[in-house]
Amino acid sequence: MSDVYVVGIDMIRFGRFPDRTVPGLAAEAALMALDDAGLSIRDMQALYCGNLGQANGMVGQRMLGEIGQTGIPVVNVANACATGATAFRDAWMSIKAGLYDTVLAVGVEQMGKGLLGGTGGVSPEGLVGSYTMPAMFAQIGMEHARQYGTTFEQFAKVSVKNHHHSTLNPKSMYRKETPLEEVMGAEMIAYPNTKLMCSVNVDGSAAAVLMAEEKVRRLGLMDRAVRVRASEMSSNPFAERQMAMPDFSGATRLAAKQAYERAGIGPEDVNLVELHDCFATAELIHYENLGLCADGEAGRLIDEGVTALGGRVPVNVSGGLLSKGHPLGATGIANIYEVATHLRGAAGARQVEGARIGMTHVVGGGPGMGTACAIHVLEKV
Repeated sequence: MSDVYVVGIDMIRFGRFPDRTVPGLAAEAALMALDDAGLSIRDMQALYCGNLGQANGMVGQRMLGEIGQTGIPVVNVANACATGATAFRDAWMSIKAGLYDTVLAVGVEQMGKGLLGGTGGVSPEGLVGSYTMPAMFAQIGMEHARQYGTTFEQFAKVSVKNHHHSTLNPKSMYRKETPLEEVMGAEMIAYPNTKLMCSVNVDGSAAAVLMAEEKVRRLGLMDRAVRVRASEMSSNPFAERQMAMPDFSGATRLAAKQAYERAGIGPEDVNLVELHDCFATAELIHYENLGLCADGEAGRLIDEGVTALGGRVPVNVSGGLLSKGHPLGATGIANIYEVATHLRGAAGARQVEGARIGMTHVVGGGPGMGTACAIHVLEKV
């Protein structure tokens, strides 16, 4: 089976675009990624398009109506917050299977403001209100605090770090420092997550051109190509657990284990990570889920600056979902864009120096929904 490379990738600056259409946002990112590869839509053999809010709207076909209807097969994907990463993985699999040698993956979302995850109620297995995302990740954070003594201040430091990183990213929704006192003093949404510790609902799109190795070499594109060393997905494995709180770690731990085995590396080999910081509590817990530290040591990592730019393994140098923004269908490919940009040495002021291997992680779902987790390992060639 051929190795698969990213030869073109880009994203629009995340923001709010009420006067734009979803296909129009997707088309912009697609054209940017095609330009980055020096190719056109005529060179693409298939399109995989991720979108959640208009999953039945044939967004991929409507996007092609704006940039060129070449008759290629189109697959529209919806998989919670893992939607964009799933579209990317489907594109990767189509090349690995030998069906195509050049394909396009796009992720796009147009979102309103406000709360995601329902309006409350009683979960079949949970607590009153636990259908909402803030409630679920508040519970997860408090359980970590109960087990390991993780503090409100340590969770808040995640937001301080990621908002600082976003000031260096011109494609981030917000580019504003948020000192620790401001984060901790912000409106409380669901303890221990304040408003500044919650991800930002924004509009956005990102796209990638994937290509088989033989064609990459034939076209002379290897100098900026990024190898996809592993692509893994999982859902929740069954586990005995506190039934009042969903297990949001099992899927990530399973996918991470498979990704490290597939790539032939360990966590110590990863130079940077873009992970799913939908809430500040989530980022700390995913340090442990991804094997960046032992269980109970996540608070130490944030205290010691290990995951900040300049640390041993910088996490969410883009600003993350907390500051760059979280357009559900686009996030997975936007994370891949960030890591690929560093591996190309083109990240400017936020560049992780010497980066050779990067990891991306997204996980979506919730109470009564199940979980989808996607992890990609990318390598500089």
